[in-house]
Amino acid sequence: MFTSQTSPFQDSIDVEERDDFDNEEISGYGQKVQLNCYYTIYLYQGTRSEASGENVSWNQRRTDSTTSQEDFSLTLIDSSLPPEAEPELRTYISRRLGKGALLGGMGNIATVELSIPEQGVGCYCCLLEQERSPEQPDADGNGYVICFMGGSEKGLNLFRLELDKYVQGLNSSLQTPENLETEVRPYLSQWYEESVMHIYRVVQLVQSNISFLLHAALSHTNVELNNSDERTKADVSRFIKAASLQGLSQQDTTTASLCKAVTEDTHTNLIIDCSTIPPTFSNTVSNRFCDDWIQAFLNGAERCNPFLLRQILENFKLKAIQDMNSLKRFVRQAEMSHYALYRCCLFLQGCGNGDVLLQNARAEHSDLPEACSIIGVLEEFLREPSPARA
Repeated sequence: MFTSQTSPFQDSIDVEERDDFDNEEISGYGQKVQLNCYYTIYLYQGTRSEASGENVSWNQRRTDSTTSQEDFSLTLIDSSLPPEAEPELRTYISRRLGKGALLGGMGNIATVELSIPEQGVGCYCCLLEQERSPEQPDADGNGYVICFMGGSEKGLNLFRLELDKYVQGLNSSLQTPENLETEVRPYLSQWYEESVMHIYRVVQLVQSNISFLLHAALSHTNVELNNSDERTKADVSRFIKAASLQGLSQQDTTTASLCKAVTEDTHTNLIIDCSTIPPTFSNTVSNRFCDDWIQAFLNGAERCNPFLLRQILENFKLKAIQDMNSLKRFVRQAEMSHYALYRCCLFLQGCGNGDVLLQNARAEHSDLPEACSIIGVLEEFLREPSPARA
């Protein structure tokens, strides 16, 4: 039973050897060159709504930029697509709108065939509806359709939440058409850098020290960055959030309490000093489970493949969740069987993540005295010298 667990674990780590994302590498990223990433923004209007003079001025730069359907019109505002590809995208978006497939504020991801070098490309599109005035609550809806194209449908799906959040950040800028040149266009052109590349940047920054961040995420340890710019702080924070299991537990309140308790103990903070290259780490803690994933992350970063890195991170979380569920099952069985308790000890020894699993299990079973007693026995049985701190 226990020897078989190494096989699916190795399969989850070996994701970098698969072909799923082989065509999604970012050539030349080391020179800050982003290839094959596009954006487009359209004005969406109901047929009984007339474009204001301000909105018309947005569209005078191109001819034949409006597609009309029976109950709406779609007008091009700006696009980085080649001129021959944009009408093809507009036709696709019009069909989706006509079928009611785009819901306000919720991104839709699919593969589109366009006249661009990569032809089949992942396309994220989202309808941002403008708020209707109290004076005209039944007026036809106006808004904007934002499209991001790059990579594959499967790759973009891994970043759906980030893309949804990024699109919402446009709301304030879109209220004023004059912001197209100064705010909207620069914001849209950075979608890939800001929504997809943050995990890649973190792995590039910390390299083999990524295991310390993974352990911090699983154990709810606060990460403190010194001498760092705001972008790096945001990248690390987003990485920790993406790797964390917080919010996935059935007992979120106890998990949140554990997170708060660990965070309040400043002596346990993982400290990263970015004044050196590479950064210097203090108060480092890891375990065999997190160490086993180092090479997978390094391989993904070496191939400049942010989609692959996100898939590796999701596999890392999935394996941690599977082990946590296994421990819960063993603890329940151990309440009735000494042999089950023995099996639980073997499992914790073999998984390499016993410290984190027991920490989370204690928080989740805090209101169950018998389970806490079992967990105490497991902690005592598996007690080893504390991991060395730098």
